Amino acid sequence: MRLSHGFSRQARRSTSFIVGGILILIVLGVTIVGLFYTPYDPIKMQISERLASPGLRHLLGTDPYGRDVLSRIMQGARNSVLVALMAVGGGMLVGILCGLAAGFSGGMRDEAMMRVMDILYAFPAVLSAILFSSIFGPSLLNCMIAIGIYNIPIFARVTRGSVLAAREEEYVAAAVAIGRSRSAVAWRHVMPNILSPLIIQGTLQFAGAILAEAGLSYLGLGTQPPYPSWGGMLRDAQTFMGLDPLLAIFPGIAIAITVLGFNLAGDGLRDMLDPRIRDAR
Repeated sequence: MRLSHGFSRQARRSTSFIVGGILILIVLGVTIVGLFYTPYDPIKMQISERLASPGLRHLLGTDPYGRDVLSRIMQGARNSVLVALMAVGGGMLVGILCGLAAGFSGGMRDEAMMRVMDILYAFPAVLSAILFSSIFGPSLLNCMIAIGIYNIPIFARVTRGSVLAAREEEYVAAAVAIGRSRSAVAWRHVMPNILSPLIIQGTLQFAGAILAEAGLSYLGLGTQPPYPSWGGMLRDAQTFMGLDPLLAIFPGIAIAITVLGFNLAGDGLRDMLDPRIRDAR
């Protein structure tokens, strides 16, 4: 109770966390609403209303095929958040398991596992997506897998570094001394004490996953037409930039708000949870 009260008090003092949280809530609100309602069918074409200006009928106008831009941004938010959630969640789960195993194993096993992580880290999400697309074809699932694989070594490194520091603490030595197994020590004693850097890293990687999904969709490797994605909307808008620049501005704003929100929230969490920064203030 005292810990939650202290955290809420620090959160109220963190401008970055407050602003980031507000932006995240806006994006999540649009995403949730888009699951159940959009003003128009996001994939239905109305050629007679193509390139309509923003107005009461279409708040953000229409694209070159007469599709409502607001509806497509709302459904694009769902796709972006889903990809980021699954990719970062999967990468975090596998990365934490690998980092725990490497940190507690030590020796050659630790060295071998981290060299594998280095190899995975050498392949950015775009390269992995191109590889998967050449073998299995472009799809949203392949986009998730590519971004998820890129996140595994990031979380593995953070977890391993935290484990190496935590296993020297007295509470770990005490748990080992009373005969607890290595897995019990890892999950019951070490994990609760290394959650802070993992949560912070997860928040920052979520923003990176949103950008990666937009970039892959822009290249045609993510969400496939006619289903909307923010990156795909930017790709479709570039041909009509001189005629209607708003087609690129609206999805660009959506990407910027989402990435900024998660980055600000991650910075705020780091300031609140890192004792060195918190004590310096």
